[in-house]
Amino acid sequence: MIPILVRERYPQVANVANTNQLVAQRLTELGIRYSRGRKAVIDALTNADGPRSAAELHRDLAEAVPLSSLYRTLAVLTDADVVTMHYGSRGITRYELSEWLAGHHHHLVCLSCGTVDDITPPPALEADLESVVISLTVAGRFSPKGHSLEIEGLCSECA
Repeated sequence: MIPILVRERYPQVANVANTNQLVAQRLTELGIRYSRGRKAVIDALTNADGPRSAAELHRDLAEAVPLSSLYRTLAVLTDADVVTMHYGSRGITRYELSEWLAGHHHHLVCLSCGTVDDITPPPALEADLESVVISLTVAGRFSPKGHSLEIEGLCSECA
């Protein structure tokens, strides 16, 4: 069996302050203000152990960021490529820091409780995945720009 690293936090981001500095720089370059609400969302995603839905973020940030502002903030951060959206099979959209901040990884999604764990395959397995992506896209005359893998099943708590 190939060892897979289940990540607890983002390895590219040394700490919340470093993340905030990188995000502030990116938003400034794009002419976007790094407001308190945007910073609160980035802090929450930096401290999360995986992607979060808007509902989960709102639960954590209710007093700091009203729901209507949260959706606008997520849209701005997504457009700025600071946050990435992941569409789940049950219609739940989850958000996490973009790959340039978080590093390349994949997800294990529990269909029962909704837990999402970040996983990082070893380089050899990631190379195999990349080969599969290229094989599939060449056949469809498609030019891939990246990939993400979400494996659905039951976590150890729900199995």
